[in-house]
Amino acid sequence: MQNIKEQLNILRKETQNCLKCPLSQNRTKIVFSDGNENAKIMFIGEAPGKNEDKMGLPFIGRAGLLLRKYLKELEYNENDYYITNTVKCRPPENRKPTNKEKKACQNYLKKQIELVDPKIIVLVGSTALESFAIEKTTITKARGQVFEKEYAGKIRKFIPIFHPSYLLRKHSEEQNSPRFLFKKDLIFIKELITL
Repeated sequence: MQNIKEQLNILRKETQNCLKCPLSQNRTKIVFSDGNENAKIMFIGEAPGKNEDKMGLPFIGRAGLLLRKYLKELEYNENDYYITNTVKCRPPENRKPTNKEKKACQNYLKKQIELVDPKIIVLVGSTALESFAIEKTTITKARGQVFEKEYAGKIRKFIPIFHPSYLLRKHSEEQNSPRFLFKKDLIFIKELITL
């Protein structure tokens, strides 16, 4: 029987040949994932950007580096998390992926969740939140809360957080600023994992 890493590699190869939506026509590389396939935390972002498309790794542009900076600052170990996106190819001009594009990638993402089987799924930004239909709410109202929902064969815990691209426009770290709340949510997630 294949282990999780082998099964994820098969799935990665499948995405590399994917032509299910128009995003496949202009991609440089598939952006499948980064991190530990046995992680307790899975971060799901919106879509690859320019740097991600070029390198084939998620969250390595300015926003992604900010997320990684906070994770390091808060002493997350790289083995603690697995990172992916709602879609595996970059939308033109970094626009939000359409529902049709997200639907084309949905089975890949669902299989990643099944295989990694994280304890917590962190929905990074409003597009990820909308993709999982976590109640009819906004990221501002939902961030930092735990939502339980059946997905990929079991009840799972979802926690929405701000997208780090939003933080790039909000530099203050004063109490209740977006950066302060972002860090607070990451601390809360880490605490949940250690319970």
